[in-house]
Amino acid sequence: MSIDALRDQIPDYAKDIRLNLGSLSTETVLSDQQKWGCFLASALAGGNADVIKAVAAETEGKLSPEAATAAKSAAAIMAMNNVYYRSLHLMSEQTYATLPAKLRMNVLGNPGVEKVDFELWSIAVSAINGCGMCLDSHEKVVRKAGLSTEQVQAAIRIGAVVKAASAVLDGEAALN
Repeated sequence: MSIDALRDQIPDYAKDIRLNLGSLSTETVLSDQQKWGCFLASALAGGNADVIKAVAAETEGKLSPEAATAAKSAAAIMAMNNVYYRSLHLMSEQTYATLPAKLRMNVLGNPGVEKVDFELWSIAVSAINGCGMCLDSHEKVVRKAGLSTEQVQAAIRIGAVVKAASAVLDGEAALN
């Protein structure tokens, strides 16, 4: 399956999602590694099997094995970190934010690809998971590394559309 095959699965009531998948797949403000890593990390964060399979198939040959592994790692580590740090942010008791996390996060220091790309993928996943603390933290890193606001926005847009595709297909599966 590919992005085009995925688009064909999106029903007419979600035509905007279908159109956005197409336009984002041809986005040029990001490098191919940045773009397709965002797609893969976002698909994994979205959790729909059909979306994951379609995006994984699309990224074959577009991402090196190392970049594909790093995108998967971004989805995995942010699944944990987004819950943890979002909880700290939401709790009124500030003492928790002063405590060490005591969670292993070694992949953040050595993601296997350019750190800026991994951080960008972490932004896309953090947007999906709704963690403002993580969004702020990773956005500062990529901006300091030279990425533009348009590039950050593109990553967030990819996350938003891929998550929407997952939600639409999950909803359709529940209805059938």
